[in-house]
This record gives sequence, C-alpha cells and structure tokens, in this order.
Amino acid sequence: MLERMAFIIIAFVLFVYFFLYKMIRKNDTTYLWIISAQAIGIFINLIQILFGVLMNTFFIATCYLLCVVIPVIVILIEMKRMHFLELIYLGVAQACKMVGNNKKAKEFLIKSVGINENSYYGHKMLAEIYSEEGGMRKAIDEYVKVLEIKRDDYQSYFTISVLLKDLGRKDESIHMLEILTKNKPELYKATEMLGDLYIEQEKFKEALNLYNKALKIHPDNYEIYYNLGIVYSRMNDFDLAKEYYQKAAELNSDFKNSRYRLGQIALLYRDIDGAEENFLNSLDGETEAEANFELAKLYVLGNRPEKAKSFANRAVDIDSGIYKKVKEEPLMITVVKDVVPPKENMAAKEHVVSAKEKMINEYLQDTYNLTEKLNMKEAEEEGIKVSEFKWEKGNEKQRYEKQRVDPN
Repeated sequence: MLERMAFIIIAFVLFVYFFLYKMIRKNDTTYLWIISAQAIGIFINLIQILFGVLMNTFFIATCYLLCVVIPVIVILIEMKRMHFLELIYLGVAQACKMVGNNKKAKEFLIKSVGINENSYYGHKMLAEIYSEEGGMRKAIDEYVKVLEIKRDDYQSYFTISVLLKDLGRKDESIHMLEILTKNKPELYKATEMLGDLYIEQEKFKEALNLYNKALKIHPDNYEIYYNLGIVYSRMNDFDLAKEYYQKAAELNSDFKNSRYRLGQIALLYRDIDGAEENFLNSLDGETEAEANFELAKLYVLGNRPEKAKSFANRAVDIDSGIYKKVKEEPLMITVVKDVVPPKENMAAKEHVVSAKEKMINEYLQDTYNLTEKLNMKEAEEEGIKVSEFKWEKGNEKQRYEKQRVDPN
C-alpha cells in the first residue's frame, strides 16, 4: 500500500511539473506527448485501484515506465542542458547519416538546433555533413558555432584550419594553426600541417622553430626529422639535411622517401655509389618512379645499358609521366628507343605524389642540375674541356675526364 501511495504522489508531482512548468509556463507544446504518456499511466493505475483489474506485471511496469521512468530520464537529460526532443532528433539524424541519407539527416539536425541553439552535437554533425558535401563555407560557420559552445574542441579547431586551407585562405589557416599548436602542442597533425604551409611560403625559420619544439614532445617521430631535412635542403644546408634524413631512415626503415632524398644529396656531392645504394633502397616508396628513373640515368653513365633500359621501363610503368622525362633527358638518348611508351588506348597511370614531396624533389633536382652546369662552366673557364663523363664502380666521387683545350 505504501508503495502504491508513493507511486501516486511521484506520478502526480511529475505530471504537474511537466504540465504547469514545462508546457504552460514555457509555452512549449513539445512536452505534450510526455504529459499524454503520464495521463495514460495514471489512468491505468486508477482502473487498477477502482476495479482491481490490469494488475499483472505488464501493466504495472507500463505504469512505472510512463509515469516515472520516462519523465525522470527527460529531467536528467535536461539537467545536462539538452532538450529531450533534441536528443531524439539527433538520434534520428545519426541513423539517417549512417544509411547515407544526408538530406533527411540535415532536416532533423536543423530541427535539433532550432530547439536548442547551443546544441553542440547538432552543430557538429551539421558541420560534418556540409564538409562531406563540399559546402566548406557552411561547414566553417557550423564549426565556429561548435567552438562558441565548447572552446576546447581542438579537433574542430583543426578542421576549420583544414577547410580554410582548402578554400585558399592559407594565411587565416596559418593563424589558426599557430594558436592551436601553442595551446595544444601535442596535436601533431596540426604541427605537420603548419610546417607544410611554412615550407610552402618559404618561412623556413618559422618551420625550424616549429619542428624543434615538436621534437621535444615527439623525440622519436621520424616525420619530424624528415621535415627538418626538407627545410635544411631548401636552405641549402645539405650537410644538416643529410643528417636529418639519415635519422628519419634509422627511425623508420620502411619510410623510403628519406632514402630517396639521401640519394639526391649523394648526387650533389658527386657520390655515385651512395646515390645508387639509396635509390635502390627507396624503390617501394612514394618516390619509386623517380628512383627508378634516377637509377636508369646512373646505369647509362656507368655504361650498363641493359640495367638502364630495365629501370627506365619500370619508371614508366609506375608513372606514365616519366616517359616524357626519358625522352627529354640527354643522358637517355642511347636507350630511349628501348623504353616502351605508354599505350595510347590505355589510361595513363599517374603516380600520386604530395605537393611537398614534389616541391623538394624538383628543388633538389634543379640544384643538382645547377651545380653540374657551374662545375662545367668553371672547368671551361680554366681552359679545360669536359669531353666525357665517367663513372667507375668503387669510386666515391663522380669524376670528369678532362683534357686541355688546344689554344691553336
């Protein structure tokens, strides 16, 4: 009997709370379905008391569920500053998103933020959907609202930086990333992205400072050493660049880009054996096509035409764009006829290389070409004719066979 009285009092208090305070005082009709559910539960309980029927477990449990459990759950939800209907809309939106119906998901999310303009999850899910659909400006607007609600959502902060970069607003992206890396230095992907932007804009001192700070937090991160190698390469400090590339290769032997860069620097120092070794060790990395092409050139110089043909064909097979380089490279004139061109009736295979990798690859190649020309020019100015370029296995340095120019 006491249990029944306690139930009646609690049910009545909850009914009055939702009816007078939530629906009447706040003029919010979304609570009508809860009040209706409570009314049904109270009616069943009244029938039980008056007529002694519907006393089985099912109806008793139904009364408790409708009159007490659901109302208490709604109160607990709202204590966390969420509207119960908002939660329902969010759940339905998530279900729609999971089955790929983003249009319907957006409708429920818009209803969700309409009920609660400070709906963190509502704005965040909307931002994610807009971003997936390519509506980057709308996505940024929603992420800004997310940060207004929760300022320590560093992931959303980073996402805004990515969207700004994709929109071409790189200065704004850099500004946000600088703030983010200062407040959340352990978020490495923000450091990496900011470093790439610094390198792209040739802000090498800023990049060095950024990466050196990152090393204190991530001392065994091979990517930081590799990026430092790129920065020092762009600053023409190839001795330091070589040290950092070697460290990156030691930390992760599977990261072949480091080996390829070491091969390029070996060429700058005229270390043909070192170049060959490093290019061979980078054949299954991101720069695999270029490594094969460089090896083909080395084997032409070493008078090993069969190996040169083999590696040149491998390079073209990986990246059809290499064929143009083969045709334009003077060193390849003796073997180009044996390099199979990409078939016209087949789609060209492009080996995708990131913008940063493409930039440093071209820079080191251009630097090598420049130093080669300067060396030849200096030799001619000294009265020396560069008649032939020789490479002998076992020599550590590249050697020019020179002969004096006959003044007559």
